[in-house]
Amino acid sequence: MTKTVCAAVQMASSPNVGANLIEAGRLVAKAAEQKAGLVVLPENFAIMGMSETDKLSVAEPDGAGPIQEFLSKTAEKHKVWLVGGTIPVQAGAGKVRATTLVFNSRGERVGRYDKIHLFDVDVPGSNEQYRESNTIEPGEQALVVDTPFGRLGVAICYDLRFPELFRQLADHGMDILAVPAAFTARTGAAHWDILVRARAVENLCYTIASNQGGFHVNGRETYGHSMIVDPWGKVLASQPSGSGVVVAEVDSEQLTKVRITFPALHHRRLYCR
Repeated sequence: MTKTVCAAVQMASSPNVGANLIEAGRLVAKAAEQKAGLVVLPENFAIMGMSETDKLSVAEPDGAGPIQEFLSKTAEKHKVWLVGGTIPVQAGAGKVRATTLVFNSRGERVGRYDKIHLFDVDVPGSNEQYRESNTIEPGEQALVVDTPFGRLGVAICYDLRFPELFRQLADHGMDILAVPAAFTARTGAAHWDILVRARAVENLCYTIASNQGGFHVNGRETYGHSMIVDPWGKVLASQPSGSGVVVAEVDSEQLTKVRITFPALHHRRLYCR
């Protein structure tokens, strides 16, 4: 397949899992109506709790639970490949994994990625403090999945700041990068655009970045600006704020052409162990 329509879903999720699933389902349906074959949900799409510990009460065992069932049935219903944002999956010691699950158009799970880099940060210039490691156990392994549209790599939010992860994905043949995120308004305004576009440019890949966008019941504000970026760093489509769907074509023929005429990936001299 030379061209396929891809979609980045943007939400302003609440503490109510049921309401969030209804909204996510509506937006995936909207993407499917626009002929999207690949749809990416944002980080924490199913729950943005009043506190960081709220996710523990709705965490699911790997392979079972209403959120995972929703993702599988939604992918099958709309015949899309679905990158399921992040969901809390049970882990050890009273913690969860921040997990992205990938489902094919038959509703079959074909990949799992657990967020590696945890957001333990005091946001400069604000009173915002985040300690994801208090409730989240980090993952260890990168993920690249074969799809009809090309090799799909997955990263989550804070991962964007660690380019060595994306070099590993590139080494595994990544053509398209999916980035579910919940960037804060402040850090997003400073760095979201440059990081998303840099990951596309340096790895010569299409990037689908789905962000939370708006004001949340818990008082948090997220940056939005979900976007789809081509391998040359051009923003093909974006949405500043609010719930919605960002749609653009991914062209595998154009990707191959860029990589042949500008073979930067083959010019690398230094490699991470």
